[in-house]
Amino acid sequence: MKKQKIGSCTTMLVGKNASIDGSTLIARSEDGAGDGANPKRFVVVNPADQPREYHSVLSPVVLNLPDDPLRYTSTPEADLKSGLWAAAGINSENVAMSATETITTNSRILGVDPLVEDGLGEENFVTITLPYIHSAREGVQRLGALLEAYGTYESNGIAFSDQEEVWYFESIGGHHWAAIRIPDDAYVIAPNRFNIDHFDFDSDDTLFAADLPDLINTYHLNPDPDEVNLRHIFGSATVKDTHYNNPRAWFGQQYLNPEIKQDPFDQDLPFICHTAHKITVEDMQWILCSHYQNTVYDPYGISTEAQQKLLRPIGINRNHETHILQIRSDVPADIAGIHWLAFGPNTFNALIPFYANVTDTPAAYRDTPKNFDLQSVYWLSRATGIFGDTNYDLYSDLADQFKLHVVADCRYIQKLADAEFDQQKDISAFLQAQNQKMADLYFTQAMALFGKMTEFGATKMKLRYNLND
Repeated sequence: MKKQKIGSCTTMLVGKNASIDGSTLIARSEDGAGDGANPKRFVVVNPADQPREYHSVLSPVVLNLPDDPLRYTSTPEADLKSGLWAAAGINSENVAMSATETITTNSRILGVDPLVEDGLGEENFVTITLPYIHSAREGVQRLGALLEAYGTYESNGIAFSDQEEVWYFESIGGHHWAAIRIPDDAYVIAPNRFNIDHFDFDSDDTLFAADLPDLINTYHLNPDPDEVNLRHIFGSATVKDTHYNNPRAWFGQQYLNPEIKQDPFDQDLPFICHTAHKITVEDMQWILCSHYQNTVYDPYGISTEAQQKLLRPIGINRNHETHILQIRSDVPADIAGIHWLAFGPNTFNALIPFYANVTDTPAAYRDTPKNFDLQSVYWLSRATGIFGDTNYDLYSDLADQFKLHVVADCRYIQKLADAEFDQQKDISAFLQAQNQKMADLYFTQAMALFGKMTEFGATKMKLRYNLND
């Protein structure tokens, strides 16, 4: 098998009764391992373009796929040398999928069910699952069957949603898995560790490999005498978790539940959470671009260097793309699926609400080149993030105003399109035109932001000399 790429993401899930408008929401910042800029694209895969014989790149797996795929959005790599890595999308049945959240495991389960070197992995999951499912629950079942048949070479968490349900799926060892339906009134923030905790094998809201309960009992895997906590059974509780994983869940939970006092190093922060506050896309965007603001752990703060470097933030230089997949319940099916998308480091970008019911995407998002090009939204966002990082205090207000106005302007375009779409002869073409308006708006405003940052920064260079000195 070729060398694996290791992802390092943060997932957020919101049930329909926990969101402000009754939407289901699944989101993830797709982060890399610090191995370069890793440019991404935003595309639509039409049925004619979906392979019928699928070849994995990182492993020797070859799959014969069904002949009736659905259309779907995705965010693959610009450089396909390591495979597609489609990452996330919404299909034409308004089913969404985000894959994957790299998670932890332990030697007890790997000693029973080792990882499969020639199996499936993050590279494959969206492409071989999303085009063939008609509900979130069906997505869990299809992916579970594929893992049981082919195995996996890594440990991952995957999210599915439709108009009614949100599901979170975690692989276990080489061939096992478990999934749980997120309660309609709940939210989840899942970092790079095994996340599912309390689990009821008898519930209608759980799914799992058929022999998983027997495997736990046969090999004495459960350390808890009176409960089934999958994180305790299959996950980790390491020093790395206390610095790399747990604090991200803590910070997001503190934002949505400030009344609850928790420890960022706690190994048992809850998986399923509830808040009286109705969650918005803007809340999710803020959490996914956060870096421990107003705490001593903020890398842009005024605390000691040791404190600033102690915890791994959510918004980070390794954000390659961030998506929020929204399935709305208060509009017709033709406009229910919204693929919110941002490229590059989250602190200096903005998520744009693209309609998913289209057959193509805007060129500035679709045709990302492998190498630097400021006419590409990906590379413009990447450059803006690097520039902003050099002097956060100088540039952060500019970035905040950029986000505010770009998202507001795109929401206004969306508002008008929602009111007019049913008067159109070709709905998909109409929605495609609205996506183009939003992409053009984003590009123009992002380039203006980059220009303002350049102007502001010109007077702050260390390499300067005033004639009046």
